[in-house]
Amino acid sequence: MMPTVRDLYDVLGVSKDATDADIKKAYRRKARELHPDQGGEEEAFKELSAAYEVLKNPQARANYDRFGDPRGPGGGMGGGDPFAGFGDLSDLLNAFFGPRAGGTSARQDASGSGRNAIVDVTVTLQEAAMGVEKEVEVTLNRTCSTCAGTGAADGSRPVTCSTCRGQGAVQRVRNGIFGQMLTQTTCPDCQGTGKTVADPCRDCRGDGRQQTTETLTIPVPVGIDDGRRVRLTGRGEAGRNGGAAGDLYVRVNVEPHDVFTRDGDDLHCELRISMLQAALGTKLDLETLHGHEEVAVPGGTQFGDVITLKRKGMPRLGMDGHQRGDLFVHCRVETPRNLDHDDRELLKAMAQRRGEHVDEQSGGRGFFGRLRDAFGG
Repeated sequence: MMPTVRDLYDVLGVSKDATDADIKKAYRRKARELHPDQGGEEEAFKELSAAYEVLKNPQARANYDRFGDPRGPGGGMGGGDPFAGFGDLSDLLNAFFGPRAGGTSARQDASGSGRNAIVDVTVTLQEAAMGVEKEVEVTLNRTCSTCAGTGAADGSRPVTCSTCRGQGAVQRVRNGIFGQMLTQTTCPDCQGTGKTVADPCRDCRGDGRQQTTETLTIPVPVGIDDGRRVRLTGRGEAGRNGGAAGDLYVRVNVEPHDVFTRDGDDLHCELRISMLQAALGTKLDLETLHGHEEVAVPGGTQFGDVITLKRKGMPRLGMDGHQRGDLFVHCRVETPRNLDHDDRELLKAMAQRRGEHVDEQSGGRGFFGRLRDAFGG
């Protein structure tokens, strides 16, 4: 039976008084999440599409709101599920909107691609910057090696289904809005394959596929973002009855770095410098994700000043490392806490030459405490 015992508004995540624009916006948002090409479940996407097809049609929506059935009064079976009698989502769409709305035929679905699969891979920020290959153990349905995917035991073979005569579907007459309609449902005997197996393979029990655990080498591209998915075409689960394999989606998790934080293609880090280095200027060595870089600190640098190293950030995804973001170096000026007598005298002499009043014990904090505040230390 069609999995629409759920309220159609709940499927889309909108209220019953939602506008047409609200319904369209909700559908687009959820369609991006549930689409099989993005690793979503095909049945959930079909359910979403069926709900949208009803609610975007003014007449169908009005019938659903009033009678609980998009076909209007008498369209349902009376009580219970208003969509009872329809084999699946495709049947409902076929009956109400015509054959095209329901998508492919039952046989095409049964012989279609295998399911998509998702696997998680964790990499360091360094690996994301350089690109890496990761080995991951996965368990997926693969074509049965014993029967080569036929589902039949050795010496046997599938035969044409006598119920649907190899079509994978049977036709039925349904009551619709405009009277009786001819609809197509998946054959209950062959499950849409058009073939039946009298003597099934013992290893796969007639399914034609077996769960197999294997180790895959996953290429993680240069510049990958945290949470980004990489699509490996044809590496998902095996299809049925000669259908193509699904896709494997690799969801990449990038670990936080101890030194660098990421903002898109840009990187940020802190550079601790002394009060004298900030005042006089200096050149310091900074170890980045791609090697050592010289950072020129200009004289008079203040706490919080930012030095930009152009094109020293993360590589841009899809550009093979030829384009990079910037590296922003945030200066943290540190004022010395333990000064000997000579150091203090030198600093006091400098203050006097600059005409600055100093009082080491003023306010209980002293000149050097206030000096640390001035530099943010």
